[in-house]
Amino acid sequence: MGQKESIMKDMEVTLCSQKIKGLIGLIVFTSVQPEHQRIFQAWPQQPPEFRDVLIEYTEKLKELNEGIMKAMAKSLKLEEESFLKQCGDTNMFARFNYYPPCKRPESVLGLKSHADGSAMTLLLQDPNVEGLQILRDNNWFKVSIIPDALVVNVGDQMEMMSNGVFKSPIHRAVINSEKERLTIAMFCAPDVESEIGPVDELIDESRPKLYKTIKNYVKTYFQYYQQNKRAIDAVRV
Repeated sequence: MGQKESIMKDMEVTLCSQKIKGLIGLIVFTSVQPEHQRIFQAWPQQPPEFRDVLIEYTEKLKELNEGIMKAMAKSLKLEEESFLKQCGDTNMFARFNYYPPCKRPESVLGLKSHADGSAMTLLLQDPNVEGLQILRDNNWFKVSIIPDALVVNVGDQMEMMSNGVFKSPIHRAVINSEKERLTIAMFCAPDVESEIGPVDELIDESRPKLYKTIKNYVKTYFQYYQQNKRAIDAVRV
């Protein structure tokens, strides 16, 4: 067993070997922020530096996420803390995705088509194997690998806060016929007690309020995700 498979096997925080028809892969999901939600006893002991690396990675991405959200607010001529104030204490979840090769890649997916329920998602792609695709105008487009770069993805809750200015894209993960693929997604979501909705300054006669104000959107999101529906449609005004 290689090191990648060993890490995935040991990290039994929330481990799901996909059994949904048409999907193959192994997903490991764990809370990394705030600190008190980290379940260290469930984190792998090997490699020895795993814990320190993931904590440092989380801290760096927390700073990056805040910087991006400030820049997005300023681009709309809002006070730079507008989105961050709504989010409160940001919750961050790391998801490790392992996609094995499949001789019939056209028959399966690694992840079904969906949009993210977060505010922002920061994805570290496999450095060698492509697989992420984004839907636009009813066509799927691959997201090319840029070495040492992160893919920044707008989530549903940012679409809601921006009153639809920023869109949460539908995307999926496809399988390679010969090579395995490993990615790490960091989901940055508002505190569950925070009320999320369009910023007041983005609502006027020409652009009325498009989304309801809601708490714990992630709970609603997963209920609809299991039904292959978009949760954001349920919170439209």
